[in-house]
Amino acid sequence: MDRGRPDPRRRWVEGFADRHGPPTTTVQGYGLLLAAPDGATAELYAAPGSPAADDVTGFVASAVAPRRIGLLLARKGAVAVGVAEGGDLVVSKVDTRYVQGRTAAGGWSQQRFARRRDNQAKAAMGDAADLAVRLLLPEASRLAAVVCGGDRRSVDTVLADRRLAPLVPLRAERLLDVPEPRHAVLVAAVAAARAVRIRLRDPAPD
Repeated sequence: MDRGRPDPRRRWVEGFADRHGPPTTTVQGYGLLLAAPDGATAELYAAPGSPAADDVTGFVASAVAPRRIGLLLARKGAVAVGVAEGGDLVVSKVDTRYVQGRTAAGGWSQQRFARRRDNQAKAAMGDAADLAVRLLLPEASRLAAVVCGGDRRSVDTVLADRRLAPLVPLRAERLLDVPEPRHAVLVAAVAAARAVRIRLRDPAPD
């Protein structure tokens, strides 16, 4: 981070106060709630693995602090697994298996293709679990969080592997919306995993 520039999260909070008046700050399970005198509110959702904070200064400091997180992206037959230190991806691996698409055929042929597709998907997620075991499991004690992305069902299937049980408590609620996992997608996911999400509600009309 460039220490010569104000952090954009801090600038956003200052802009919120300028527009709506100095807000009161309340600690919430997701992060902080800012409530302005004119009725506007802003919910600041802490980034995965970010320590809790009871004021804006601490919240911003926690958000920008370097921390080690795991990444697991899965969609259909593709998986990308990585470890990020701060904003840098330090460990990564991408794997793709062919999973047949849906067919317009009916009857027996449709059932046969469906079984083949299910078997291909199961094999792909099995490979994905093996990859997570190799890359993420040895890092479990050092990770602040594991952030997942892609298709929730695919991610759930991977993490259902008993070998990955130590990672389950580290799983962040945030699910990144990503396309089919590739290395470039994994790199971009690092910033998305560290981002602070803000939900803004304007004052109710008179």
